[in-house]
Amino acid sequence: MVRTGRAGEGLKASWDSLVADGRLPGRYQLVQSLKAAAAAALAWAVTGWWLAAPMALMAPWAAVALVQGTVYRSLRSAVELLAMMASGTLLAAGAAAVTGDTMAAMLIALPLTVLLGNWAPVGEQGLYAPTTALFVLAYGSYSLPAVGHRLLETAVGAAVGVAVNAIVLPPVHSLRVRTLACALPRDCSLLLHDLSEGIVEEYDEEQAGRWHQAAGELPGALSELRSARGWASESFRFNPGHRLRRSTPSPSDKWDVVWAQVGNRLLTLTLTLWETASEQRALPRPPGRSLECLSAVLAAAAEVCAADQTIMEQGPDDACLEQRAGHLAEARRALADAKEHLHGPGPDAGASLGSLVAGCQALLDDLTPDDEGSALPAGARPHRPDLRSTP
Repeated sequence: MVRTGRAGEGLKASWDSLVADGRLPGRYQLVQSLKAAAAAALAWAVTGWWLAAPMALMAPWAAVALVQGTVYRSLRSAVELLAMMASGTLLAAGAAAVTGDTMAAMLIALPLTVLLGNWAPVGEQGLYAPTTALFVLAYGSYSLPAVGHRLLETAVGAAVGVAVNAIVLPPVHSLRVRTLACALPRDCSLLLHDLSEGIVEEYDEEQAGRWHQAAGELPGALSELRSARGWASESFRFNPGHRLRRSTPSPSDKWDVVWAQVGNRLLTLTLTLWETASEQRALPRPPGRSLECLSAVLAAAAEVCAADQTIMEQGPDDACLEQRAGHLAEARRALADAKEHLHGPGPDAGASLGSLVAGCQALLDDLTPDDEGSALPAGARPHRPDLRSTP
């Protein structure tokens, strides 16, 4: 029984890893795929069985294309797709009526429809103009009644696709915003812990380069968060079911600003450390005692970031806020100790130490909540006393 349980846990971990790597579809992809298949089958049933349309293929084709990532995108794409497919149908039918020859009609209709698809501001839907023209000419169905059927089938398929996407588990993307928002303080905390442990040792250029590279990846995470916010905002537009779904609170835009500033501070700190470790630079390392003080600053700052992650995941908690405030006060005390070493070393070592001290000072200022709590997740009450003062 124990072996079976461990095997099950191992299989689940392997599955989750494959999903995270993109090698297997996640729940969202599976749901949308099943919805697209259901929409195609329903559109085919309506046009092929009930309406007995002569070219029912157009309906499921349109239905599949319109099960999009958001209801708003389905509606917008439906207008674009209908315009492109109607244009392709009419241009193909007109060319065939004028020339009376399928090949000649293709030579006329295809350049026009490809140009229209590329010129019109419809994105990926522009491809449907030439492909629809090809279907119409290949099937030879370009009489007036046939053209009417094509347009009706397309409209039915578009209506079915939009309806299925809006009614059956309409997609909401707020969970990814929360996940990425939690990842920012987590990644900063991990990097700060590495810096804290590494600077008291004989860190080399390669190790400092890895720190700088890790700090350079933080803006990419912020970019992903902003993109996810756009998806989340769009997924609520024209979504009839989002109020019935379990809500996932996410931080305000101030959260992004704070962690963008924290990321910039870490980029500056790691660059200074890399320069002090590089043999090609003339910037010496600060003295060991000052690095011990800075290590304490970075360790306490890492705990502040970890507390922010906990608050974001579990919600505001007075005990966690008090611990966060305590770590921040500890960091400021350690920074005050580091400042006492500024006058001891020579000018070159003093320059490197001054740069690190200034970076740590700015980092703690960014992590200190103002009166509105802008450095904390939404709903978290800033905890005082004034953390900007040093004992």
